[in-house]
Formats: sequence, structure tokens, C-alpha cells
Amino acid sequence: MSRPLIGISTSVTVDRYPERAYVNASYLRAVQGAGGVPVLLPPQLDEGARHALWQRIHGLVLTGGGDIDPARFGETRHATVYEVSAARDALELDLARSALDGEVPLFAICRGIQVLNVVLGGTLVQDIPSEVGTSIVHSQKERRDQRTHSVTVSGETRLADVLGAHDVTVNSFHHQSIRKLGSGLRDVAWAPDGVIEGVELAGAPMLVLGVQWHPEDLVDTDPAAANLFRALVDAASQRTR
Repeated sequence: MSRPLIGISTSVTVDRYPERAYVNASYLRAVQGAGGVPVLLPPQLDEGARHALWQRIHGLVLTGGGDIDPARFGETRHATVYEVSAARDALELDLARSALDGEVPLFAICRGIQVLNVVLGGTLVQDIPSEVGTSIVHSQKERRDQRTHSVTVSGETRLADVLGAHDVTVNSFHHQSIRKLGSGLRDVAWAPDGVIEGVELAGAPMLVLGVQWHPEDLVDTDPAAANLFRALVDAASQRTR
């Protein structure tokens, strides 16, 4: 069996020169460690190049990064919203739609879970500290490979099956979260303050999972994190046959 190609959306510089597309190397290592071949999908791809790559891709990772333009879910911009890129929003919303329509396995991380929610008609809390208020630190200062708060995962869910656990401890680098769930999404994991930390698409024939934390930075020390990437690559492998 050939190794599946896993598309990875990239970040992009905003209002800086020279313009760059980039992604943290931990995403590449996590995908390769699970047996996949990472393929970067930057916003600078023209329509023809994007289409050509998409025809070859077997799975998709939507990565973390700056905030989605709140206009995408019908709201005005909160003062804390940062690094909004119209090009990245357009790319990732299009990739998410293509994956859902084409039944391509999809794993959405941090910003990615928010993109998945928005493409399905959901909305976001634009700033947890000012809109929700909580004693849980969702934007940790510790290293990215340090786990700082607990997450409870609902039983009898695909996410729990993949993680192999109902309680995990995660890292946390976000100031936004899901408010109203998008059509078909189920919230299946939560921080102690009730912030949604995991979703899955009800009744989907393919793997569609989203988490609010950054498992790509934990795969070397946390089997549950590694299981997430293994599940994506295993699901994508079914499309190579």
C-alpha cells in the first residue's frame, strides 16, 4: 500500500514583507510519524494548482494560526482579533467544503476546528477572557509540548475511540472557541469551564474530527495525541487502494 498524501493548510504572513507561507514543523513530523506524506497547501496557490493537488490528496489537516474574519460568521470584529487573512480564510473554507463534499478524511486543529465550525454555519466566541470569563488559561505561556489543563471526552464517541481515553490533559494556545455549533457537528469534549475542545461530524462516512488543542506538539510524549494522527492517516490510506 502506498503512503497517503495528507494536505496541510499553511499560515501566511499578514501585512509583512516579504510575504510568506509557513507551517510549524511539528505538523510535518506528526503526519510522517503516523505514516503519511505531508503536502503543503498555502493560500498563494492559484486555482489550477490547488485543483491539481487536491485531486491527489487522501486526507486533510486544517492547522492553527490567526483568527478568522468574524464577517465570515456574520459578526463585527472584536478588538482582540488578530492576523486575519482573507486569502487564508478563503483557502481553508474551500478546502473544508471540498473535504466534506468529497468524503475526504479531515482533522481540524485549533483554528482548524473553528474553520470547520464556520463552514457548517456555526459561530465563534471571539475572545474567551472578555466574553466568557474563566479561571482556565487557554493561552498558556509554557512551552508548546507542556500540557496545562484537562479535557473531558464524551463516551461512545469517535473521538474517545481514537484517543483511547475519556480524560486527557492538553496544551492550549487559543483565545477563541466555538459558540454555536455548525450543522451536523457534535461537541464531544470540553475544558473544565465548558469551552468546547472537541467535535465530530455526526453520521459522516469518513473521519471528521476537530480539537481545540495542539496534538502535533505532543505526539512524542502523549500516545493519545499520536493516535489522532494515526487515525487520520489510517482513514486516508483507505483512499489509496
